[in-house]
Amino acid sequence: MDQKTIRKYIEDAIFKGENFTEVQLSNEYEGCTFINCIFSNTDLSDIYFTDCEFENCDLSMAKLSNAAFRDVRFKNCKLLGLHFDDCNTFLLSFSFDNCMLNLSSFYKLKLKKTNFTNCKLEEVEFIEADLTNSIFNNCDLVGAIFENTILEKADFRTAYNYSINPETNRIKKAKFSTQGIVGLLDAYDIEVI
Repeated sequence: MDQKTIRKYIEDAIFKGENFTEVQLSNEYEGCTFINCIFSNTDLSDIYFTDCEFENCDLSMAKLSNAAFRDVRFKNCKLLGLHFDDCNTFLLSFSFDNCMLNLSSFYKLKLKKTNFTNCKLEEVEFIEADLTNSIFNNCDLVGAIFENTILEKADFRTAYNYSINPETNRIKKAKFSTQGIVGLLDAYDIEVI
């Protein structure tokens, strides 16, 4: 039997300081914790992560083709240039706390109730994503692209530097702060003083 066809499964393990760019990855991780691990430029294609936590890890530019993230938490992680839109979408769910997600893409993903807390989301692509009931708590969204995005009931009250066109996005019952309303007017090329 080909080695690729054998699924290697790891459960409830803790990995500290591992450099996964040099280590053979298993096919499936459940209930695992990764602390101070390096995954940058690693091929995570077809690998399943279920109920896992990544803390102080670098996953920048990792390849995510058909990778599965199911109830995964990222804390203090570098996630630069990731194409989350390449992931397996079945039961896709994650949260981000104090992460750098600059230049990443969530194109066309269903991300209902996703929490982004204290994150840098510079030039992140949210085109045609469904962010219903998602929370952007104290997040920097400078240059983030929202186009045909569902933002209904999303919470932007403490987010900043965003530019969201109400005419090309669904924002019904979304929450914004008084200061943040300026980010909804950028499309009109008006000056608010």
